[in-house]
Amino acid sequence: MKCELAQQNIILYSYGELPDEGVHELEQHLSACEACQREFQVTQALQSAMSMAPMAEPTPNLLAQSRIRLEEALDTMPAHSPISRIRNFFNIWTGQFRTAPVFASALLFAGFAGGHFTGHYQADRAAAAKHPTMILSSAASGSVTGVSSIVPTPDSDLVQVNYTRSVPESIQGSLADPQIRQLLLLAASSPSNSGVRADSVALLASECKAGHECGNAPEGGGAVRTALMVALRYDKSSAVREKALEGLQRYIAEDTRVRDAVLEALLQDPNANVRTAAINLLAPVQADSSVRQVLHTVSTQDDSPYIRNTSRQVLEQVSDIQ
Repeated sequence: MKCELAQQNIILYSYGELPDEGVHELEQHLSACEACQREFQVTQALQSAMSMAPMAEPTPNLLAQSRIRLEEALDTMPAHSPISRIRNFFNIWTGQFRTAPVFASALLFAGFAGGHFTGHYQADRAAAAKHPTMILSSAASGSVTGVSSIVPTPDSDLVQVNYTRSVPESIQGSLADPQIRQLLLLAASSPSNSGVRADSVALLASECKAGHECGNAPEGGGAVRTALMVALRYDKSSAVREKALEGLQRYIAEDTRVRDAVLEALLQDPNANVRTAAINLLAPVQADSSVRQVLHTVSTQDDSPYIRNTSRQVLEQVSDIQ
């Protein structure tokens, strides 16, 4: 498989639309081609980031216009060239010829003969061959991550095992680089490495605090801001959740989604430090009715006396201002 075809199949593979035979060929190609491996990793990172945003359904008007444009494009397509017509005629003619009884008998005979010759050839080769020794992992080629298929040789003790390797790679660049940012977004949701999650969320939070690459689309869009809200809600590490709060501070007044995520953390987060940080984060919007309601609930029901007292103080400040 060539790299051009492999990069096209990577897109189909990412969305589960690549046929099974194509999956096997693509995995074999990725195990040997570093450039396509990088393309595959970038595609996965981009798909992970895109999956965080809601998917918009196309409108009926857009579908109707697309069908009309497709029909117009098909009508304006040039006619087939003479070579294409000859090729199509030849394919049809050979297809009809293959259905002839004489030709079918010849193919059957050729199949028996080829199978007989192949069987003898494999048996002779297996008898003369020595069992190969294979190194399953090394620093240069990466470690084995899985076995994709096993093909035993008939009438022999030889077996072919197809497997894949993971090759560690690194990339260096600015935080403004799109590829670096996509890898950080992927690391922010890594379930197996809390240290990587903490580092990536800290870097993304620093970008948001500085007002960089956090999204200015309608409704406060932006994959980085969304990743921080996901970390605040679901990350198991309280340190990671605190870092996410720091990154969201800049948008507490303008983005209601951020405000709701911080209120949810104040009500439900099991860590007292995170809840305290959430109270401090809500100071600019303490006059909001939903914020006052949550602060009142926390001031009477929170397990921590310090948090209850802090919430009451904030509420008293709001009353003084009013």
